[in-house]
Amino acid sequence: MSQPNLTPGTPNTVALNQGVANKPDTMTKIIINKFLRNKLAVIGAVILTIIILAAVFAPVIAPYSFEEQSLIDKLKPPGEEYLLGTDKFGRDLLTRLLFGARISLLVGFVSVFGAITIGTLIGSVAGYFGGKLDAILMRFVDILLSIPSIFLLITLVTIFQPGVDKLILIFALTGWMGTARLVRGEFLSLRTREFVLASKTIGTRSHTIIFSHILPNAMGPIIVSATLQIGGVILAESALSYLGLGIQPPTPSWGNMLQDAQNFTIMLTAWWYPLFPGLMILITVLCFNFVGDGLRDALDPKVND
Repeated sequence: MSQPNLTPGTPNTVALNQGVANKPDTMTKIIINKFLRNKLAVIGAVILTIIILAAVFAPVIAPYSFEEQSLIDKLKPPGEEYLLGTDKFGRDLLTRLLFGARISLLVGFVSVFGAITIGTLIGSVAGYFGGKLDAILMRFVDILLSIPSIFLLITLVTIFQPGVDKLILIFALTGWMGTARLVRGEFLSLRTREFVLASKTIGTRSHTIIFSHILPNAMGPIIVSATLQIGGVILAESALSYLGLGIQPPTPSWGNMLQDAQNFTIMLTAWWYPLFPGLMILITVLCFNFVGDGLRDALDPKVND
């Protein structure tokens, strides 16, 4: 059998090169390109990366200890010595913002991971098996969703006393219901697909179908939901700390820094005191929402480039 002529410049070589050049993009590359086209999402991701890195390396970056007080420097405005000023105890505001970021982000990431895990397990079981099990689980979810979340959070925090570990546990146990309903909906749609029916036909076990076949195809909405939930948890933690029910001083969090600055006189005479913690909460939550919107568009095949 004669071999095709692959001498450079010949028609066969040109066709082969064009075939390689026109090789279709992988799904990962398509998702990344779609995400990068969303300018707000990219800006949000860059800012979040900076905030996360600053929180991780806070002990190295921070110019002072977050507990260090200076009675002669109380409510000192921003300047060369204290870049963002000091609070009513003479503590450096920049230092406390950096260490407060560690607490707020830790609570956000870990509690959302726990909530997503619980919600995914319950939603996948309900959506895959259906029937009475689905009805029982979803009615339980409906009951929990009917309870006002802020009152539930305040009640649980009051009972178990504030603390980082307890806040993470409470947010995880009260934040999984939305994910459960989302995952259930995805499983109800995916369980009738051909690849699932084929797996059942050859005798594949249910847990293998759930975690190896269906769940990977439902990860897009789960990732988007997790991203948006982190911003919500940071807001909730800040609100509880502002009310004195969250992270307790002297451990800094953005919420209890605002709580310290709620005096009307301080707000008038020391504008930097409430401004910077509030600004950090606003920027961080806004960036998480931008990234979540970008991921939603990138992971949704119905959204055109």
